[in-house]
This record gives sequence, structure tokens and C-alpha cells, in this order.
Amino acid sequence: MPRGSKAKYTSEQKRKAAHIEDSYEQKGLPKDEAEARAWATVNKQSGGGEKAGGSGQRKAPAKKTQDRKESARRATASREGLARGSRTSLGTQTKESLMKEARAKDIPGRSTMRKDQLIEALRKAG
Repeated sequence: MPRGSKAKYTSEQKRKAAHIEDSYEQKGLPKDEAEARAWATVNKQSGGGEKAGGSGQRKAPAKKTQDRKESARRATASREGLARGSRTSLGTQTKESLMKEARAKDIPGRSTMRKDQLIEALRKAG
């Protein structure tokens, strides 16, 4: 049988555990094993019982706004084909992303260049 009190779980979590337990028992598992697996599943899906403080897990509005802006900045960089972090990882980029970067820097002859030539031209362009 699972350890610990189930008093901190919501009624929805208790119903879900009972349903899962019944399902395991129908498959032939012993009651103790079925109950243990059911509560493990509920814990995995919902993170356990009710948390103390209720809304203590929420982010401050300023932090949420800052995170949103940072995420948007990373998404824009990704769409433009820029490497994540530093630009020294040109070798790991696709030819298409290198081409976008070369187009942005207006490198002449880029349309006929191979990937290694694009990397070299972008390194020279700085």
C-alpha cells in the first residue's frame, strides 16, 4: 500500500486514482500493486497533493513579462537563422540559415557558394 496521507489530494485526484486502480485490478494486478501504481500515476501527472499557499507558485508579473520578451527575442533570432548563443558555431548551422545570414550581410556570390564557402565568407565578413 502507498505510504503517506492522501488528505492533501483534491477530490479530482482521488477519483482519478480510484479509476486507474480499478483499471489495473481488471488487468489482474493485486490490489496493493494497483493502488501504488495508481497513486504514482496521479503524482506524475499532477505533481502530488495540493500545495500549501495555493497561489505561491505563480510568477511575479514583472518576471513573466521579462521572460516573455526574452522568449520572443530568441524566437526572432531563430527565425532569422542566427545560431543560438554565439556566432562561432557556423559549422553547425544549415546551409539555408547560412544563406540567410549571408543575404543579411549582402555577401556577393553567395548564391553559388557551397556550405564551407559560405562559412568562410561569413567569418571574413565578421
